[in-house]
Amino acid sequence: MRRDGTTRLGRRVVMLVDNAVEGDSRVQKTARSAADAGWDVTLIGCAHVDAERRWRLGDAEVRVLPLTDSPAVVSNPPGVPGLRARLVARGGLPLRAARLARRPVEHAQVRYWRARLRDGAWRRLEPGLWDYERVAGPVVDALRPDLIHAHDFRMLGVAARAVDRARAAGHDVKLVWDAHEWLPGARPRRDNARWLPAHLGYVREYVGHADAVVTVSDTLADLLVRDHALPERPTVVLNAPVAATPDTEAPGLRERCGLLPDTPLLVYSGAMAVQRGLDTVVEALPLLPGVHLALVVADPETAYVRQVVARAARHGVGDRVHVLPYVPHRQLVAFLATADIGLIPLHHWPNHEIALITKFFEYAHARLPIVVSDVRTMAETVRATGQGEVFRARDAADLARTVRAVLADPARYRAAYEGEDSPLPGWTWEAQAERLDALYRRLLTPTGHGQLHLGEVAASECP
Repeated sequence: MRRDGTTRLGRRVVMLVDNAVEGDSRVQKTARSAADAGWDVTLIGCAHVDAERRWRLGDAEVRVLPLTDSPAVVSNPPGVPGLRARLVARGGLPLRAARLARRPVEHAQVRYWRARLRDGAWRRLEPGLWDYERVAGPVVDALRPDLIHAHDFRMLGVAARAVDRARAAGHDVKLVWDAHEWLPGARPRRDNARWLPAHLGYVREYVGHADAVVTVSDTLADLLVRDHALPERPTVVLNAPVAATPDTEAPGLRERCGLLPDTPLLVYSGAMAVQRGLDTVVEALPLLPGVHLALVVADPETAYVRQVVARAARHGVGDRVHVLPYVPHRQLVAFLATADIGLIPLHHWPNHEIALITKFFEYAHARLPIVVSDVRTMAETVRATGQGEVFRARDAADLARTVRAVLADPARYRAAYEGEDSPLPGWTWEAQAERLDALYRRLLTPTGHGQLHLGEVAASECP
């Protein structure tokens, strides 16, 4: 029985994600909406936390498990035993030279282990992936799910192995893989040559175990079909915001910044990294007298956020930059609505070109004009709808030009969100959740037929 008194569907869904859940709005919305639809949902996160954390998202249970790193040892191929260690031990090279010397060793490791193990080379190149299995695998087994929803690429193997263990024990489990990004176009998350080829092999090994694939855009769906010869096109579930009224009253962004209603306010909401273009925004601020910038970020104290603030101070605009922490995702649209412009200043990077990202939809539902760099999909959409302006990526002067154009006539851009041609009704999480619920129901409807899967994973494979 759910909290609202209606009956559950009697099927258990376990969702897996490789983070602490908080700050991942797509994962939170997926879990909560599935529980609202009647599924018995447990969302399992794996993160570097001191102890297991539990709470509820509506009717969904959330468990964040402590992730501790096991020793990750990458074996050197024959002919280069211990080269990296010798370079470090000698201590005679500057750090930059040591990094240049490290690269040939890492490339040799990749070539050697891929030749020996093919896609399975990740076991030697990225053995830390086993940490997710070690932490989450037993918990998934104990929950005996009917369907496992694996978010992003790291949890795909964990889910596939859990499915195979369950089927070997006589319990049929369906697997949905939710591809949040195009892995070949991702910026490596660590500075080594092993990271990307290891993870690409990991995904190729396990993608055939998925009964269905979900992803974030039509362009990415096409890429996944091409890369993995998928038997059916992925279901597209956009990263759209919740349209429902927030559970509690949202604070006001402008009020939090201490600004009067007539002070021009730009907002950037989301993860902070060099490739997301905030340096370009800071460089544009001296060209925009009186314009303020709000940065809504997960952790205002991270090193890169501090670097951006210091850069603003050096440009003489430090007093016009305001750094604020995230608010709950169900409050975010109302929180952003008092700004004048939503910024998406991304650099050109493959994954930046192919999707309408979460903040795009959040800005749109806040009825904000959007100023976006000329990354393909978002630039094309903004030009088609008239909801904002496009500038050349990494060009501060061109960014300032587009901001001035929007501030001169904001009503022109806000009008794109009104009337019969408004894109907003289709850009809601409620509309996307219906697609996901339909997929779950299709997978879990008995057909009387077995389903062929593209591989088996031995239960004894995990060390």
